[in-house]
Amino acid sequence: MKHRRTQVQPLVSEPTQTLKEIDQEIARLKERAATIVTAEKSGVITRIKEAISYYGITAAELGFRGARESVASVKSEKLAKRRVQAATGANPLETEAAKPLKKPRSGAGVIKYKDDAGNAWSGFGPKPRWFTEALAGGKTPEDLKA
Repeated sequence: MKHRRTQVQPLVSEPTQTLKEIDQEIARLKERAATIVTAEKSGVITRIKEAISYYGITAAELGFRGARESVASVKSEKLAKRRVQAATGANPLETEAAKPLKKPRSGAGVIKYKDDAGNAWSGFGPKPRWFTEALAGGKTPEDLKA
């Protein structure tokens, strides 16, 4: 049996559009999408306003906070809730305020060691070069205490 040579068809066909034409189509579709969003948004806003007025929903119930309310006041509000729960004996595992507040590290940023050249270190993080060199030179950590 003889082998026939057949012509191999390319798997990928040649693009019928140029990159410029595709970019123009993308821009046209983005504009069309923007107009659809604008048209749908007004209807959604109307339905939301109707539901808010019907149910008497407040901004606080939706989780919106005023621009004047600071992060510190939110944290103090959570802390006050926890104190009330502790005083009333409420189960903190069943409340939203049960999440622990982050405590700042005690001593972070306080200078514990310094040398005569004015170098300083709080004792947190890796030892600085000047500290290890001073220890290698015969000084003790007590000698470098601030």
